Amino acid sequence: MSTAVAARDALVETSISDFFASHPGLRYVFFGGKGGVGKTVMAGMTAVRLARQGRRVLLASTNPVHSLSGLLGQDVFGRHVPVEGVENLWAYEIDTKDAIERSKHEIREKIQWFLKFAEISTKAEEFVEAATMNPAFEESAMFENMVDLMFKDEYDVYVFDTAPTANARRLLGMSKVYGLWVQKMLKSREEAQSLREALSFTKKKEQDPLMTYLIDFRERIHHARELLTDPAKTAFFFATLPEALPIAVIRRFIDWFTDFGIPVGGVIVNGVISPGKDEELPEFVRNRIAMQEEYLAEIRNRFDGQVRGVLPLYDADIRGIAALEQAAAALFAAPRAASQASG
Repeated sequence: MSTAVAARDALVETSISDFFASHPGLRYVFFGGKGGVGKTVMAGMTAVRLARQGRRVLLASTNPVHSLSGLLGQDVFGRHVPVEGVENLWAYEIDTKDAIERSKHEIREKIQWFLKFAEISTKAEEFVEAATMNPAFEESAMFENMVDLMFKDEYDVYVFDTAPTANARRLLGMSKVYGLWVQKMLKSREEAQSLREALSFTKKKEQDPLMTYLIDFRERIHHARELLTDPAKTAFFFATLPEALPIAVIRRFIDWFTDFGIPVGGVIVNGVISPGKDEELPEFVRNRIAMQEEYLAEIRNRFDGQVRGVLPLYDADIRGIAALEQAAAALFAAPRAASQASG
């Protein structure tokens, strides 16, 4: 066995297959990482694998730059589409524009309620424009769509291909941010309601639609946070390449997710070059292998016990169900078997 194969064997103590076996109730599976590390492919492999086991699976993309349709070879944009050739699997690229428009509509309704209740003559559109110009509004809309999918409870497992990790961090972190915001809004609203009633000439209490909405929203966010922080139901897997920047990105965000209480399922290393006989390899390839060996050692040190799989650098893009299943066989194999398959 070569040094490189031995190093890969040493990385995986608990494989992703073993992880799923030890978490039979896992329902919400997220894949994230720096852009270009293979998140979509890994999400696709996992979704196909779980569907082949007889579980009803939705493979959904919350990434504004979608690539599921290209990966699967069929149009899955804007609706739940049965994946051709895989029973029990559906795929869905969330329509970002539609999500934003629906969120704008909901915000407009809430603001109109507030203005009417407060007897303010200002047009709602001015507030809507101010609220939706926030750079985080798109992520907020995507978060709402993701939560809607989870709450509908139509599938056994949801596999999410997320945006690059910086966006995913904010996307999933919104459960806590929303909760804090709603609490402050409720407190302010209660104070305003009390003052309004104290100054009123009648003792009749008026229904406050905004207060009703905030209370419902608080319960919704509380439930979302319960799901997202439940280690029996949720796991976030980070994809990386054996390179400096992707490793630095996931190291930082694993700490962040852990602090936020979002369960980290582990790390999957992608794009590892399988060594051949040195005399057959160009110098460039030998240098890349040597570089990767250093980063594989760093991964072993920094993510000890967290690496769930190692995938080789394939000589062609992974596209279509057959290619996904072939790659999934390596990802979900036992560590030694996976190394032999990639060697």
